[in-house]
Amino acid sequence: MKIVAKYIVVLVLLVSFMSCQKNSRPNYQYMPNMYEPIGYEAYQESDAFENGYEAQLPAEGSIPRGDFMPYEIDNTNEGYDMAKASLKSPLDSTQVNYEEGKVLYDIYCGICHGTKGNGQGKLMQREKILGVPSYDDAGRAITTGSIYHVIYYGKNTMGSYANQLNETERWQVVAYVEKLKADLEK
Repeated sequence: MKIVAKYIVVLVLLVSFMSCQKNSRPNYQYMPNMYEPIGYEAYQESDAFENGYEAQLPAEGSIPRGDFMPYEIDNTNEGYDMAKASLKSPLDSTQVNYEEGKVLYDIYCGICHGTKGNGQGKLMQREKILGVPSYDDAGRAITTGSIYHVIYYGKNTMGSYANQLNETERWQVVAYVEKLKADLEK
């Protein structure tokens, strides 16, 4: 008797599920492009590509869109010395924003160099890294160009921040580092 009751329950469930299906109602698809791709043959129909399906290289000397300018000083000791001697900031005094520079400095530099530029950042205090010099060290003699060059390429154990900061942001950080250096030398 129990087995017959189980079969009846299963049969009732199957019939109820089958009765819910109505072929006359439309089947709605939400976001069909997620599972029904549309194929494009973009390169095949164009006469612009001489060598088949390959995309072309950018025109020689072109610069990518956005806030990018090429930095043509090499990552060598000679390049560092050249940047230290000759590289100047393209920002004039009205474009320098110390508040923005401070925010960026605190995010990327303050952990090692300290919020005052004295080389006493959190990692230095916890002895995770050692030997971070202060900006006012006499033997250091940092300049606008040398700061930018080190931010761009890195130096010794400091890595490059060229991918994290765009050109304008790098120059804002340079201006803020110079301000910290001047404050320390008072």
